[in-house]
Amino acid sequence: MKVFKFGGASVKDAEGIKNVAVVLETQGFDGCLVVVSAMGKTTNALEKVVETYFEKQDFQIKLEEIKQHHLNIAKELFTPDHSVFKRISDFFEEANSFLQRNKSPHYNFVYDQVVSSGEMVSSIILSNYLQEIGFNNSWCDAREYLKTDTNYREANINWEETEKRISSLNPNQCYVTQGFIGSDENSFTVTLGREGSDYSAAIFAYCLNAEAMTIWKDVPGVMTGDPRKFQNVSLLENISYEEAIEMAYYGASVIHPKTLQPLKQKNIPFFVKSFLEPTKKGTKVGSNLEKNHQESFILKENQHLLRIATRDFSFIAEEHLSLIFSLLAKHKIKISLMQNSAISLDLCVEDMYGLIDHLLTDLTTGFKTELIRNVSLYTIRNAKLEESTKFYQNKNVLLEQVSQKIIQVVIN
Repeated sequence: MKVFKFGGASVKDAEGIKNVAVVLETQGFDGCLVVVSAMGKTTNALEKVVETYFEKQDFQIKLEEIKQHHLNIAKELFTPDHSVFKRISDFFEEANSFLQRNKSPHYNFVYDQVVSSGEMVSSIILSNYLQEIGFNNSWCDAREYLKTDTNYREANINWEETEKRISSLNPNQCYVTQGFIGSDENSFTVTLGREGSDYSAAIFAYCLNAEAMTIWKDVPGVMTGDPRKFQNVSLLENISYEEAIEMAYYGASVIHPKTLQPLKQKNIPFFVKSFLEPTKKGTKVGSNLEKNHQESFILKENQHLLRIATRDFSFIAEEHLSLIFSLLAKHKIKISLMQNSAISLDLCVEDMYGLIDHLLTDLTTGFKTELIRNVSLYTIRNAKLEESTKFYQNKNVLLEQVSQKIIQVVIN
């Protein structure tokens, strides 16, 4: 069985849905599982619904706008009497009903129950459209297959139960399912973290012993830099799992960091291709591939630079580091880069859940802190060290780190 994953950009409108069918026709639709994300910017729009709900404002207006947007897309694909329209309305009514009766004050729990609607609706539309044009498939609810803990918004997979459930799928059939979502032991919906649809596809591929997995993007494959951010970038046709994991670690947005481990464990070939040019080669990620030595550029935006120092000018010692890291874990703040001196620690961090101010409150009891918000982290891999300064010559560099042909700079 082959696993294909289509992101939000590939299914953002009716033409995108039609193009997915074209892509599948070029690849062969026999024995495949299609994992699909929410349409376009739907996840962002549903996040606004949750924010509005917690602000005790009228969330129903925003939810109705999202529903109508999906119904309008469906009107371009189906006859007016098609059952898909009721299915779309039912999913959004379910989200509305949940918010009306909800008693939980926990933001992350509520978030997962509502935001998951995007994947449910996009997969229903795609599955029904494929059925209409002759691609027989079964729609399946990923929440019945991906079982997790209760770490809402970034759940951890229960691999034993998940593998047992996914292995029950028929490898000779075709399926359409959702990325990004699963369910806990009480069948409440959970999400796997932003951009978690790639990870979902890798989980399905691992449990199905897939012959290959392909992620369809709006770029030709894995590039030496995001073409929207950097000039003169080129395609990396073959890279090893190890190199891809390293690129994901440094923030290459084309690959979700968690995606690669399950694929590597079973040596499942992994391809990144363009849904705009599906017959082109793209990038292959696999084992025993020659290491790439091309210079590549990675940009992580929406970062914060946190400077921590002891109040009494004592050294930053093990007990200080232990406390700092425990507080970072408590507030789910991820480190992108760190650098320490005798009496201070500089951290470039990512605040996915908006908890950085809570962290600062906890830290100020024992440390002096300084926070510079909204900085960018640039990473140059396989850097040509003698030419590297040209890259950030006229930029305000707040932090620089150079090691083994890897240059990282934090820029304001």
